[in-house]
Amino acid sequence: MKRNLFFKILFSYLVIVSLSFFVLDLLIKDEIKKVLTAKIKAELLTYAELIDLSAAKVMSEQIKQIARISGARVTLVDEQGKVFADSEKDISSLENHLNRPEVQEARLWGKGNSIRYSQSIGVDMLYMAITMKSKSQITGYVRLARPLHDVQNAIEQVYQSILLAMIIAAVIALFIALFFSYRLAAPIRALERFTERLRKGDPVETIFLETSDETKKLADNINYLVDELRSQIRQASEEKSKLMTAFTSMTEGVLILDAEDKIEFINSALSNMLSEQYGDISGKTLMEAFRDVDLQKAFLKFKQTQATVSEEVNLGSIEQVTLNVSISSVHNYPGEEKVMLVFHDVTRLKKLEKIRVDFVANVTHEIRTPLTAIIGYLETIQTGATSSNEDVKKFIAISLKQAGRLNRLVEDLLVISKIELGEIKLHFEEVSIRDAFEGAIPLIEAKAGLKKINIQDNIQDNLLCVWADRDRLTQILVNILDNAVKFTPEKGMICIHAEQKDNHAVLIITDTGIGVPKEEISRLGERFYRVDRSRSRELGGTGLGLSIVKHLMSAHGGKIEIESQIGRGTKVSLYFTLGHSNKE
Repeated sequence: MKRNLFFKILFSYLVIVSLSFFVLDLLIKDEIKKVLTAKIKAELLTYAELIDLSAAKVMSEQIKQIARISGARVTLVDEQGKVFADSEKDISSLENHLNRPEVQEARLWGKGNSIRYSQSIGVDMLYMAITMKSKSQITGYVRLARPLHDVQNAIEQVYQSILLAMIIAAVIALFIALFFSYRLAAPIRALERFTERLRKGDPVETIFLETSDETKKLADNINYLVDELRSQIRQASEEKSKLMTAFTSMTEGVLILDAEDKIEFINSALSNMLSEQYGDISGKTLMEAFRDVDLQKAFLKFKQTQATVSEEVNLGSIEQVTLNVSISSVHNYPGEEKVMLVFHDVTRLKKLEKIRVDFVANVTHEIRTPLTAIIGYLETIQTGATSSNEDVKKFIAISLKQAGRLNRLVEDLLVISKIELGEIKLHFEEVSIRDAFEGAIPLIEAKAGLKKINIQDNIQDNLLCVWADRDRLTQILVNILDNAVKFTPEKGMICIHAEQKDNHAVLIITDTGIGVPKEEISRLGERFYRVDRSRSRELGGTGLGLSIVKHLMSAHGGKIEIESQIGRGTKVSLYFTLGHSNKE
């Protein structure tokens, strides 16, 4: 409640005032009753002592006058307790009074009193009795009685006056309580409004209180804490900004786990690596997010040892990614230890490493085979194992053939190397597709003729022009056509045509060759990669033709697409940029 403190203080004041008035009422009321009762007792005792004890008989005749003067009922009792005179009742109807408490007390102590309900007149009565003596012998008792409703009336009159004074004092106390409650609650309300704005994040200034008590000190402490908090928040924001900037700019993926081992943060690099395959992984455990046993084992190993753990894991159900993961603690989080996992994508490195290993193995094999033949034949000639000129000529011819093979291998490697290093300068111009194929087809017609392969040229005259280097375009087409002839059985067919797609000219070469398995298509273009190694070597070639084509297409800003089915042939599509005349 907004005014909760104000009402608490006000209620406390009212309770204190009410309790004070209640206690005062009890004490005054009882005190008034005691004082008035004592006064009546004293009066009755005085009147009783004034009665001439020696002339009791005479006094009994004047008893009504005595009752009128004293304002009390007067009763005279002999030593046996028999009433022989009463100012209000007929003595014949009165019983013996010897056992009355006030009489018994007077008999013992000379005077006595009691208060009790009178059955005869129906009210509470105050009885006062003294003894009448003759020569120290009790001759009777004088008893005076007065109704106590006089006392009650007096008490009520006094109480009414006191009650009126108490009401006036209560009203004044109420206003005083309101004033002091407001004064006491006002600085607390100011502090409440200040801290509420602070909690909501609203801009706040320093709070000032015009007080000199504890609330002033409290306000000063709050101002100090706010300044410290602002400073710490500013420092934390700066540190967080630096950290987030560092995490965002990192090429490595970063993942942070909270104290409950749930994913609290991932940077954009890791999201780019994995989010497309795993979706939103925030708030999940590693096992829930990635479902990878190796990663979970590495994490459990870190939890057991609390030492940095580095492992290599493979993640991704659609496209597998190889990652080096380093798991370590994040310090400066007392009471809430966090764990950071840094992922380094080594997929490309692994792939390049495999390509390098394959390249070394392949180039070694490609070089060793002709070198073995050359060395073998030359050693045969050197040792004089053959004396026939025909055999020598034959051995030399074979050696020259193998040397030529080695020379082509080296030349192809040099071509690829120069393309990758950018040392081959391309001279771009508009080249007619018709002219390009007319320059390339004659170079492979003889080889196609030996296998009776039909080459269908469906290129229309002056159909399309491409923006390319004329010589390198011819080299690309010759390599593709040579492969088509090489892997197409006798009496097969090779079809050539071109078409326009958007801003590209597409040169399409289709054959009816042996085809390529679907899973092997992605590897076509790797150096020395052959689908059927034994058949490829029988057919000649270095295994670098498609690799050269791939690099030259990239240098032209184009691309190569290969579609193939086992036993049904292969379709190669070459995408080139259209010439300027075709774009208009």
